[in-house]
Amino acid sequence: MATSDSERRRLYTQVSHDPVDVRHHGAVSMPVYQSSLFAFDTYDEFEEAMKDVLAATVYSRGNNPTVMYLEEKIARLEGGERARCFASGMGAISAVLFALAGSGDHVVCVDQAYGPTRELLGDLSARFNVEASFVDGADTEAFAAAIRPNTKLFYLESPTSGLFEMQDLPALARLAKAHGILTAIDNSWATPYFQKPLALGCDLVVHSLTKYFSGHSDSVGGVVVGSRELVGLIGARSYLNLGAAMAPQTASLITRGLRTLPLRLERHQASALKIAEHLAAKTDVARVNHPGLPSYAQQELAARQLSGYGGLFSFVARHSVEKMKRWATDLEYFRIGVSWGGYESLVTVGTTPDRFNADGSAPAIVRLYIGIEDADELIADIERAWSRLY
Repeated sequence: MATSDSERRRLYTQVSHDPVDVRHHGAVSMPVYQSSLFAFDTYDEFEEAMKDVLAATVYSRGNNPTVMYLEEKIARLEGGERARCFASGMGAISAVLFALAGSGDHVVCVDQAYGPTRELLGDLSARFNVEASFVDGADTEAFAAAIRPNTKLFYLESPTSGLFEMQDLPALARLAKAHGILTAIDNSWATPYFQKPLALGCDLVVHSLTKYFSGHSDSVGGVVVGSRELVGLIGARSYLNLGAAMAPQTASLITRGLRTLPLRLERHQASALKIAEHLAAKTDVARVNHPGLPSYAQQELAARQLSGYGGLFSFVARHSVEKMKRWATDLEYFRIGVSWGGYESLVTVGTTPDRFNADGSAPAIVRLYIGIEDADELIADIERAWSRLY
């Protein structure tokens, strides 16, 4: 099920409202606990806290009040029991994979997942005997066919952030549960504002908080959300010992971004859809990969699982990669850079090796992230760059 209108309206209140916090003199913003450790009045209190450092405030590699505040906020937004923040999105992803898959285990991963995630699974396979299969995420039967007796985890990303292909999350969750397999999904593209994977049956949700949650391109972070049991398992097995703890100053910056998350997503969604529709009508464009377009191949699934679309999409151009790199360089308002989710529009250019132009060159796939600039000005910028290609 997609996030309902009432849930989305309630999210506005959830991100902006807190009870008056008498512990901090009524401060409306959570204070930054810039402390590496926390002292105790008695040795008995210290020893009691040391029995479970992930349930107490002992050392900021475990718990920090500023980070804990953000974790509690995100857990509520995703509908999870607990969340654990990390120093980066890959810190969160690594912790999930290290905690849930060991030597001799098998992971099934969508083949269009975030590149570093696939690289990490390849490294685990080569060095630590964790088998990994990469399958077409749009084909539920491909997941079923990939299951082995030692399969422990389905790793999902829906939509993917390159070709924007979706997985049928309820169907895959049912399939996984029938075989005793856990499901984890990267929900960075949709956020809990547009998709609620836990409500759709997934066990764990991962986010790059660097993206929409931060929203200002000034902080790097990640989070895992799920049941108390599973997030606790990740905490015990990999969070503390991998050491990818979020700093309190970073948590404060991401909390600031969280306050305006719904407002920004509505702006990103409206502008990106307008620009995607404009590009879909151009003869220079072979296909636009945007779940909100009528031409989207998985339109019915998108309507069931998503309640909105965000600002990131791609298109396949009828030109070579080199030509589209010149096009991207000529853009005035789109910066050339990785990542997304901030206020600024971005562009990158890659290839689609399974297709070829008439001259034998591989068509370019262009990924656009639409920031908060005026959509009409961005369209004019796109058209100026097109005109310079001829």
